[in-house]
Amino acid sequence: MILLVFLFLLIVCVAMLLRVALPRLRIEPESLENKINRLLPQTQCGLCGYNGCKPYARAIARGAADINRCPPGGEGGIEKLARLMKVNAKPLNPNCGTIKIRTVAFINEAHCIGCTLCIQACPVDAIIGAAKQMHTILRRDCTGCELCIPPCPVDCIDMRALAAGN
Repeated sequence: MILLVFLFLLIVCVAMLLRVALPRLRIEPESLENKINRLLPQTQCGLCGYNGCKPYARAIARGAADINRCPPGGEGGIEKLARLMKVNAKPLNPNCGTIKIRTVAFINEAHCIGCTLCIQACPVDAIIGAAKQMHTILRRDCTGCELCIPPCPVDCIDMRALAAGN
């Protein structure tokens, strides 16, 4: 009899714990916005007219932007977005730029004056250096967005094509 009472109390305690814990453990399905964002190249270049990939994904999910505004994603990116959104793929919007080969920034270190303007402009923190010191690009992190080029006062940043497979 004592064993039955003990088991009953144990079952009640476990049930109460589950009632409290399960709502907190609920896994929400991935939002459409996040699915779209995962398909975007994460260059944060702004060529689409939005301030980065996440705001562009949000606009697509809400129906406020078309799927063909991302030059870095190329035709393949547009096709993936079209499949996800269940719409027909279309050519890149020419107002957003052109599809180009993948490039990374390169700083001519002999001409860099260490102004830090490129560091401030880089949306992915791919440039390292200190004020009045030479800067360099972390090639593995550079997305090729070209946002570091306009603020450079000495024009020491070039874009270079990546070798195949990089």
